Amino acid sequence: MLSERRLQVLRAIVQDYVGTEEPVGSKALTERHNLGVSPATVRNDMAALEDEGFIAQPHTSAGRIPTDKGYRLFVDKLAGVKPMTAPERRAIQNFLEGAVDLDDVVARTVRLLAQLTRQVAVVQYPSLTRSTVRHVELLPMAPARAMLVLITDTGRVEQRMIDCPAPVGEATLADLRARLNSRVAGRRFTDVPSLVEDLPEGFDPEERGTVSTVLSTLLETLVEENEERLMIGGTANLTRFGHDFPLVIRPVLEALEEQVVLLKLLGEAKDPGVTVRIGHENAHEGLNSTSVVSVGYGSGGEAVAKLGVVGPTRMDYPGTMGAVRAVARYVGQILAES
Repeated sequence: MLSERRLQVLRAIVQDYVGTEEPVGSKALTERHNLGVSPATVRNDMAALEDEGFIAQPHTSAGRIPTDKGYRLFVDKLAGVKPMTAPERRAIQNFLEGAVDLDDVVARTVRLLAQLTRQVAVVQYPSLTRSTVRHVELLPMAPARAMLVLITDTGRVEQRMIDCPAPVGEATLADLRARLNSRVAGRRFTDVPSLVEDLPEGFDPEERGTVSTVLSTLLETLVEENEERLMIGGTANLTRFGHDFPLVIRPVLEALEEQVVLLKLLGEAKDPGVTVRIGHENAHEGLNSTSVVSVGYGSGGEAVAKLGVVGPTRMDYPGTMGAVRAVARYVGQILAES
């Protein structure tokens, strides 16, 4: 275990390196921070931190920089989440409240996160598997054609055209719509199949084929493979950090293009708290020089998806964690009110 003083030295090194982009020396530390000890003592503390792998000496510079291990200890023990100011909170609220639908909410959230953190922002669309049904609509389009509209509690709207096996009247569609909503409205998507399996039996024999076709389309909509969608923004922000990526920036950009990689990075939505993955904690090799700060968002206290940012390990962790958490809270409120 590190002594309290060495933890304070590590905190000072991280703060100075993030702020100045320059390796930090013992003389600068004692001048900038009230550590209460001599430069010689600070040098000894830095030597001990280096021996334990928390800081490293780049090239032949006299200064030191934090390692992934050092950032990890900083985030776990030393970094509080920096609260947003009242004007910042108002700006977030005003910007997001203007959204007209779910796509607009996600697009605005990506833009806002990228601007606030000056990193790459990633927002996952609410997953259908973690959503509940708000309403099912059935609209006649032609004698043997109808449209199914599925509306979720997160404001997601899915539309499907249905070719019915026989002409279907408006009265039958209205009856089916009423019976469907009485069973599935307000229920989790995962519960829907068992709630509707016996529904065709309540209709006349000549209507059951159409009812079964409608139900098949509804169930297919609930379990579609392409439900995991992401929006990404602010990739150009990475160009500001060229010297933070020791090799080249291309592996980072290539990893960001792979949605599967980003979904794994964000992690499971059921873990709603702020998660920080630093450097080599990211399994994808192209992202070993980055850190990912993510958090769950949703309505009613339950996370339905994740949002976060990707940036260099030399990151303002308290500020980034505060911004990500604040934006997630407002997105959750907007979804609850939509």
